[in-house]
Amino acid sequence: MPLAPPRKTKAPSSWPPQDGVTVLVVDDEPGLRSVLEIALKRGGYRAVVTSGRAAALAEIAKNPPFPIIISDLVMPDGSGMDVLLAAREKSDQTQVIIVTAFSTVESALEAMRLGAYDFVTKPFSTVELLALVAKAIEKNSLVSENRRLKRQLASAAPDPADLFAHCEVMRKVGVLVQKAASTRTTVLITGETGTGKERIARALHRLSDRASGPFCVINCAALPEALMESELFGHERGAFTGATTTTLGLFRQADGGTLLLDEIGELPLSLQVKLLRVLQEKKVRSVGGTTETSIDVRMLAATNRDIEFDVAAGTFRTDLYYRLNVIRVALPPLRDRTGEARRLAQQMLVRFSAELKKDLRGITPLALRALENHDFPGNVRELENMIERAVALSSGEWIDVDLLPEAVTSRSTPDLPPTITLPDAGCDLDAVLQELERHLITQALERTGGVRMSAAKVLGISFRSFRYRLAKLGLAAPDSDTDGTDMVDSDAAAITSKAPEASAGPTTGADTAATVEDVR
Repeated sequence: MPLAPPRKTKAPSSWPPQDGVTVLVVDDEPGLRSVLEIALKRGGYRAVVTSGRAAALAEIAKNPPFPIIISDLVMPDGSGMDVLLAAREKSDQTQVIIVTAFSTVESALEAMRLGAYDFVTKPFSTVELLALVAKAIEKNSLVSENRRLKRQLASAAPDPADLFAHCEVMRKVGVLVQKAASTRTTVLITGETGTGKERIARALHRLSDRASGPFCVINCAALPEALMESELFGHERGAFTGATTTTLGLFRQADGGTLLLDEIGELPLSLQVKLLRVLQEKKVRSVGGTTETSIDVRMLAATNRDIEFDVAAGTFRTDLYYRLNVIRVALPPLRDRTGEARRLAQQMLVRFSAELKKDLRGITPLALRALENHDFPGNVRELENMIERAVALSSGEWIDVDLLPEAVTSRSTPDLPPTITLPDAGCDLDAVLQELERHLITQALERTGGVRMSAAKVLGISFRSFRYRLAKLGLAAPDSDTDGTDMVDSDAAAITSKAPEASAGPTTGADTAATVEDVR
């Protein structure tokens, strides 16, 4: 029987394989068993050869999990599907390659659904089969590494609740996320680019009863329409040019877990129809397939677009919009999260210092103030890039404003002479600083027409601090302000000037109440 020409199966990066990997061969034809045994040994593998279903099940039961199994589908004493099920039950890392002369689309689909790595038909090339074995071993290595990294990340990852504990607007988001996580309802996450939509999606997954299942992400803007359909729904071997193997697609890969469709607003209308059907029927049909497979997937979607505008413009289906927008999580931009820039910057400093092996103590107050005053059009992602850049360029122990981008420092750096030269004979630093403070306060009062509330704002300090500095420097307060806005404050200043020592210290609630009562 002539051998069919081999498929163009590209050898993986691990080719040729390492010696010592054991492959279980299951086939009722003695000649084929001998051919496979010789080919595997020449390829550097150890081969365990069995003549049928019963012998294979015995080998699987008494031995550690086989990394690779090559099994005939139809044998006198049973089906290769039983071998597949027994192997996968013992270890989900066992990769099974089904070989048969009775190939049908239905049997191929069934084998793949049960977890077969690949499906080849007789006659076949041993070169092709060895390449598949090597690829299956590489997949095992990737799966093992992926699981190890997931365990490492899970142990190091902060509690998802930490995302919401430091800012009022994010606390409200956190309450909604906690409630949504306990359901299986579709969630639509909206917000500007870089606000952390994927982090919210991962928090929803980790807080749900699907946390032990897979979490899959696809960016709908990153792939052309033809590839997007295959990525989502999978395809059959031979469904289109270059489809040399059957793939499951993300919906089936995410079975029992969560699938995030990022940038859902970029999904073409033709795929919106198919996505809607999947959401309604809970079934997928692969490209080139003839049957549908039931799935159990929690769907999340995210977008930075005005999705309601897209619906009105006809570029996004109304029915799909209502199917996705069951629970809406709207993320505020970073500029609206009071204190978040400071907190996140310090967290990122710790992470990037460890990654880049830098011994940094922290961020200077001036640099933190500059960050807090920045609008961050790129949101959290912009801040992350900014801190990584600062850490990479740092040479000391602190991140100061000189390591921040000009867009940040130009808004926060005081308009002062570039340097103050130290005299050869030295100086009285306290006196110099006091004179500089007096000069700036005087300028602020002149600029604001003597309105001290406005002067304090120009200097970026609280009004209470401004009053204290006036008293400390002996700057006389005007009897009244021309616009009348500071008259009450003059009375308050007169009250506090009776006890400047108390003004210098912290104010208690009782002190504040007494001052307000006196002013009234």
